[in-house]
Amino acid sequence: MASLKEKIGYALGDAAAGGITWKIMSIAFPLFFTNVFGLTFADAATLMLIARMFDVVTDPLMGSLADRTQSKWGTYRPWLIFGAIPFGLVFALLLYTPDFGLTGKRIWAYSLYLLMMAMYTAVNVPYGSLLGVMTDDDNEKNQFSSFRMVGAYAMGFVTLLSFPYLQRLVGGTEQHQYAVLGAFFGVLAAAGTLACGFLTKERLKPVRAEKFSFKQFGDLFKNKPWIILTLIGICTNFFNGFRYAVAGYLLEYCLHGDVTVSGLIINYTVFMTFGELTCMIFGGVSPKFTQLIGSKRNAFMAAALICVVFSVAFFFVPMDPAYIWVMVALVVLTSVGIGLYSPLLWSMYADVADYATEKNGTSSTGLIFSSGTMAQKFGTAISGSLVALFLGLAGASMITDEMGNTMVDPASITSSVLSMVWSLFSLFPAIIAGLIIVLTWIYPIKK
Repeated sequence: MASLKEKIGYALGDAAAGGITWKIMSIAFPLFFTNVFGLTFADAATLMLIARMFDVVTDPLMGSLADRTQSKWGTYRPWLIFGAIPFGLVFALLLYTPDFGLTGKRIWAYSLYLLMMAMYTAVNVPYGSLLGVMTDDDNEKNQFSSFRMVGAYAMGFVTLLSFPYLQRLVGGTEQHQYAVLGAFFGVLAAAGTLACGFLTKERLKPVRAEKFSFKQFGDLFKNKPWIILTLIGICTNFFNGFRYAVAGYLLEYCLHGDVTVSGLIINYTVFMTFGELTCMIFGGVSPKFTQLIGSKRNAFMAAALICVVFSVAFFFVPMDPAYIWVMVALVVLTSVGIGLYSPLLWSMYADVADYATEKNGTSSTGLIFSSGTMAQKFGTAISGSLVALFLGLAGASMITDEMGNTMVDPASITSSVLSMVWSLFSLFPAIIAGLIIVLTWIYPIKK
């Protein structure tokens, strides 16, 4: 029986990766790269697309490598322990804007972003794989998954709520603010990752393959539950990715900047914070919800249906700051569904890993969970790339000011751009959530 301390320790791992680094990368990076760092929409879209092609190779290789690691710290924990500090350092550097020209900035952004993706892979793939070796009890797996999601969403809530206030506290230019906050949150991410590595335990020994073989990769594509669950994972991250990537533009352009209500500053990070708090609460009750519904599969479909209904409803809200609390309410209601299905996804990956071990005779836990991390990065970054692409197609463009800095042309933010922003936050995610329901319906593991 795992202790409460260990469950909290496991939660700290995703508090660091999901609640700090990935949350800032998902919601702040699209706006940061175009409006603060100075990349064009095309540069930002291309950057994220290239990074995804990079991940298609590195994530499965990392999973296979992690499966074969043997050390006194275990199979997966050493990657957390020794990867924590580089992970936080690279994140901090990525939010620093060097005093370079456009070409130099491109090189900096592309190099650091790819390095950050590699470090995220090196830490997060083994972290996810830990779930497969900490316990063989299905209920306990659900509990660990629930703690993981609560940790991620709780830290995401703190990160996003505090972001605008920390910016004001730091002061100076936006470039200076992001650089300081990058260092601050980088330290927190490193500390959380390190704590997770030391506080968790590996109780089960993976049945290791004798040597590296491409047969394992081939076996994945014969594994129907893995194929469908990977598609579901990509879709869940497309759903979140569109919403987080476009939130900054929604506040900036559709609502004409930050909205202040009774002294509360509602910028794009605070706007999404309400959803983080909801996800944290409903991520905690997800195991009970699953027991009530009767199976992970049915609970997942019910949660996705909630996301469809309230995403569509958001589209019909007037594009006016006076309706900010209606918008917040719909973000909260949509997040009920996200909070309920998020822990289930990782528990279902553990089921797929058990299925693969039983079918093939050797463990591919790291490889299976690497597909979950790849789906997370692929879905989030491709959606971020598509947001930049769609805004460009809708008419948004860049200009160069008298100081040589690249910035969004205010005159290009027309009604078609505003409509595109609104749709990317509502209708696009609703379609994706509908696809999640269809994929979950045909998912073959019924428990």
